[in-house]
Amino acid sequence: MQDNSVAAFWLPSALARDAPKYLAIAQALSADIKAGRLAPGTQLPPQRQLAKALGVDLTTVTRAFNEIRREGLVEGNTKRGTFVSAPRAPRHEPPARYEPPGPDASPLIDLSMNMPPQPADALLREAIRDGIGTVLASPHALLQLHYQDNAGAPADRAAGALFLEPRLGLVDLNRLVVTSGSQAALFAVVSTLMAPGAVLAAPTVTYPGLRSVAARCGVRLVPVAADEDGLIPDEFERLCRIVPPAALYCVPTLDNPTTATLPRERREALAAIVRRYDVALIEDDAYGALPEAAPAPIAAIAPERTWHIATLSKCATPALRLAYVMAPSLAGALQVTAQTRVTNLMAPPLMAGLASIWIKDGTMARLTASIRRENRARQAIAAEALRGFSFRADPNAHHLWLSLPRAWAEADFSADARKAGLAIVGSEAFAVAAPPPALRISLGAAPSQEALRQGLNTLAAILSVPPRGVPAIV
Repeated sequence: MQDNSVAAFWLPSALARDAPKYLAIAQALSADIKAGRLAPGTQLPPQRQLAKALGVDLTTVTRAFNEIRREGLVEGNTKRGTFVSAPRAPRHEPPARYEPPGPDASPLIDLSMNMPPQPADALLREAIRDGIGTVLASPHALLQLHYQDNAGAPADRAAGALFLEPRLGLVDLNRLVVTSGSQAALFAVVSTLMAPGAVLAAPTVTYPGLRSVAARCGVRLVPVAADEDGLIPDEFERLCRIVPPAALYCVPTLDNPTTATLPRERREALAAIVRRYDVALIEDDAYGALPEAAPAPIAAIAPERTWHIATLSKCATPALRLAYVMAPSLAGALQVTAQTRVTNLMAPPLMAGLASIWIKDGTMARLTASIRRENRARQAIAAEALRGFSFRADPNAHHLWLSLPRAWAEADFSADARKAGLAIVGSEAFAVAAPPPALRISLGAAPSQEALRQGLNTLAAILSVPPRGVPAIV
């Protein structure tokens, strides 16, 4: 066994220049162990000492050690030090029983799924447990376990109206439909409004779920130019003069993917245009509850032309699978209800009952406030990690829109990011027309702020090197 004092002076002979520092250190250390230059039992230098010798942050060395620890090449802890592991004899016998991989089995950090973060202080599990208990303890609990009205039970529509009231004002319950999530609502509205071959206007980059709905319904998507403030009304009116669309789709607040929020003047201008050209407007207000102050929804300006969709997935949890649709008329609500009946019959009654309890007792507002605070904290982490890069963001959003550096514009960035342990989504997923070279970076799926910081630092490291390929994690 090698003397520990010798090991304290280990330094890599060279570091790969085309990889993030922590990966380069891990590669060098792995190579020396596998080549026998570091024998089993050798104690590695203290992480802080190695970081100082290499001129890097302590966290960089810690991540490198974690990578080779996953491979089983080292063992130990911060108290007694880290040692090169003894070779493990191969085991040919099958395990006694299957053990599912633990939470640390994969190095993948998800920056692709645009879901709200779930901070510990939100107490989401407890809220679900207590809320379901309250629903089932009600004298009318059995009604939540039965088939419901296709538009939603009266009590659930009333709760939906209460949820929408701060943004839409007094809500006509006859025009409100409870659906099983915004995707189901979007399909119901598009299939109600448009026949195959009809034109649906949308921003140049838009929510991928809309693209799926349009393809399923045989509807033709036509792009409308946008800038940092969102859709440009003059560009939309120019389209109306040339190819009058059946409807316009937009996410007016914290747009997915660009984070833009339409100013009040643009909302009023779009409302005037849809009236002038007899166009329906589909307002996807998925993020409308997150800002403490935002312009009024377009449905509050032009209610007779607007189909307003408000999901609970982004301000509480995707587990609810619930969205409220405000149709422009009773006839429209009945048409959406008919489509809902065909596709999924009704919203999940137990989840609808839980949402109603949360809305009435203040839990929904508390959860949204907790998510809002966490979003702001994560956006601050992103601003620090991505300093020097061009991106658009909003403190209240779960995501940001990152422009790719010129050197990466023609490269397969997603593939190289995955090699480094990141899941990201490129602009192609959102494209109605030729997309800009950009990435939507989602901040909510990472299980903690530290995991997010690690993922964003890795992302920044990859963006900083030319696109010649990033080595896979060793």
